[in-house]
Amino acid sequence: MTLQDKLRSRFPHFDSVMAYIQIILGCLIGGAAYPLFLVPNSIAPGGLSGLAMVLNHLFHWPVGLTSLIMNIPLFLVGYKAMGKLFVWRSLVATVVFSLSIDLIKLPPMTVDPLLGTLYGGLLLGVGLGLILRGGATTGGTDMIARMVHSRMPFITVGVFLLMIDCVVVILAGAVMGTSEGLYAMISIFISSKVIDMVMAGFSSNKACFIITKQWDAVTQQILRDMNRGVTQLTARGAYSGEERPVVLCVASRQEVARLKDIVREADENAFMFVTEAHEALGEGFSKLADGE
Repeated sequence: MTLQDKLRSRFPHFDSVMAYIQIILGCLIGGAAYPLFLVPNSIAPGGLSGLAMVLNHLFHWPVGLTSLIMNIPLFLVGYKAMGKLFVWRSLVATVVFSLSIDLIKLPPMTVDPLLGTLYGGLLLGVGLGLILRGGATTGGTDMIARMVHSRMPFITVGVFLLMIDCVVVILAGAVMGTSEGLYAMISIFISSKVIDMVMAGFSSNKACFIITKQWDAVTQQILRDMNRGVTQLTARGAYSGEERPVVLCVASRQEVARLKDIVREADENAFMFVTEAHEALGEGFSKLADGE
């Protein structure tokens, strides 16, 4: 039993607490991206926070507070379209994230717009990714997007959010300057990619597929020597027309070399390919639990 399993058995609300820890940590990291990189370089990273930066440039309104004020009505309109747990966590995330933007007083790390764009998008992506992993979001725009999609299915959530980002980028370009608008597009792209990476996880686990006539010997050796679970998938060779199992095993990066040895010892003519398994949940790996 892993340490996390022991904590879950001892503390019934362990998963919920861990979710809120991820949310708060993500808010602090994402919020720090603004004073460190984005605000000093006038980079509006899309969404309502990006719109708040445009208003900050025009009227010197605080970015975080302005973003929060714009988000609250959207929550009131769209909360019925979402589950209560998601709405509550998202409300907490939105408040903490917005306050972090204004209350984290850090000097700018660079006034180079390119560096501000790259590192601001990176830091923001990490923060938002952690918030999403905690089962929350930082904007009521997500709720409105889901509500619009439910009434007009031909408009996907992603397309609606992209439309909002495009409007913000156009406004940023018109108000702050064309270069700032172009930098904002780069920042949005970087943050979206980093969010995907954080959501997928940074695990080094590998999914190993093995095609061999000695599938039973390979399976037994993996179970006995590596203590890893094995799944047998039914497949048919296109050339021979023969059916035989495909052995699937998820292993850590360090275990792949041993797995190759097992396959080679059992069948030198075996075919094996290895792919990334960004996140492995279940027996032998991280526990699959609600709220994560």
